[in-house]
Amino acid sequence: MAPQMQLPQLKGPHEERVYELRSYESATEKIFRNKVHMFNEGDEIGLFKKLNFNAVFYSEVVSGPRMPNLMYMTSFENKADRDAHWKAFGESPEWKKLSSMPEYQHNVSHIDIYFLRPTAYSDY
Repeated sequence: MAPQMQLPQLKGPHEERVYELRSYESATEKIFRNKVHMFNEGDEIGLFKKLNFNAVFYSEVVSGPRMPNLMYMTSFENKADRDAHWKAFGESPEWKKLSSMPEYQHNVSHIDIYFLRPTAYSDY
């Protein structure tokens, strides 16, 4: 995981940027640890880096009603850029191989996706 926030490497107009916050809940702690393993040792994070998803953070939720839960935020120049990145991700041979591995099947029970826009102080 990467619990420390990282400054996005975005160059486009501030007002067009899109931040995507994703929450991946798992049914049990054991299944959740499997999803974390997929991100780390399975190198899902490496694929995000390779495809320039501009991750802000990857983290584990430590308190609240929706646990166990992996949460992460990525950032994009605009909505079209976001859509193009996810298309490339879904079509990548690395993702197809990783997501088809038997050990990583059914490790998420619920996903929430939130789209956020930056404020003047968003990119610390």
